[in-house]
Amino acid sequence: MTKTVTGLFDHYSDATSAVDQLKAAGISDSDISIVSNNADGRYKDNDVGEDAGAGAGIGAAVGGVGGLLTGLGIMAIPGVGPVVAAGWLAATAAGAVAGAVVGGAAGGLIGALTDSGVDERDAHVYAEGVRRGGTLVTAKVDEGRAAEAEAILQRSNWVDLPTRRSAYEGQGWTGFDHASEPYSQAEIDAERARYAGRASSV
Repeated sequence: MTKTVTGLFDHYSDATSAVDQLKAAGISDSDISIVSNNADGRYKDNDVGEDAGAGAGIGAAVGGVGGLLTGLGIMAIPGVGPVVAAGWLAATAAGAVAGAVVGGAAGGLIGALTDSGVDERDAHVYAEGVRRGGTLVTAKVDEGRAAEAEAILQRSNWVDLPTRRSAYEGQGWTGFDHASEPYSQAEIDAERARYAGRASSV
């Protein structure tokens, strides 16, 4: 039986380190996906593939930067803004966003997560985390390897989800809203500063 293992990261470098370690552990490129906020414009359209679904595989490093993924595409998710994405989750979300009517595209990322077995309440926190500048890494693994994959994500400085949910709720957040304005880079910087040094060691 396959299980989806998911980690949210405040910093893209931590997320790509996690991807590298998952691949080193023998998890197939086709079973790994990444969705990262691109509000800072670190990737331009000419840096990546034309869409996230076209090159769904995750391959070798590009441009000499360790952990940079091939098959990357840029898309916009309502409420999140521009993201750089690759892999099966990205392809699923891209298809949902492209085919959605207005108001229905929120199901893109959340729907892709819940369809793969992620709890809907957790999926809302993951989507909000990407909205606030984070990066999501997901891997489909055999159930027997789920604990190993989770340990890899945790070692890579993943966000402790219950703690982050409580922090969001303490600010009055009740769930991801596709109608929300995407975070600006200044807001993302402030968000990262808020959690700096508070990474989970659990």
